[in-house]
Amino acid sequence: MLNTVVNETLLIATTSWLVAQLLKVVGGLIREKRLDMSFFIRSGGMPSSHTALVTSLATSVGILLGFNSVEFAISTVFASIVMYDAAGVRRSVGQQSIILNRILRELRERRPKDMEHDVRELIGHTPFQVFSGAILGIGIAVVWLWWSGKL
Repeated sequence: MLNTVVNETLLIATTSWLVAQLLKVVGGLIREKRLDMSFFIRSGGMPSSHTALVTSLATSVGILLGFNSVEFAISTVFASIVMYDAAGVRRSVGQQSIILNRILRELRERRPKDMEHDVRELIGHTPFQVFSGAILGIGIAVVWLWWSGKL
């Protein structure tokens, strides 16, 4: 019945993203001792919600259509690109933001009204955050499909 109403693979991927984002809110609550819902919409942080989404997508496709299917190959290549981007390119951008913020602070001391805001630093992910997102995504897909009797 579920497949006639909604694409189950898409629902699994969306659920993985949602759980990862909620875990960021919980992590922020533990670290900062206050509820900050902005963690829900931020990119970066622990775990990687993008990685959770694409790994649950690839896992679901592999289980439902076969790990030798073209669809699994496509979703795996897509997941690899997203994870590389999260841990590589976006992380480098975050590190550059730290340097830019140091420069901005020095410039503000000279001309405080010209630059009022820092550049956002938490943009990408550490390899551990990407790995955690992958485990979360794969886990949600496997549990979901096991629970629904498809595994």
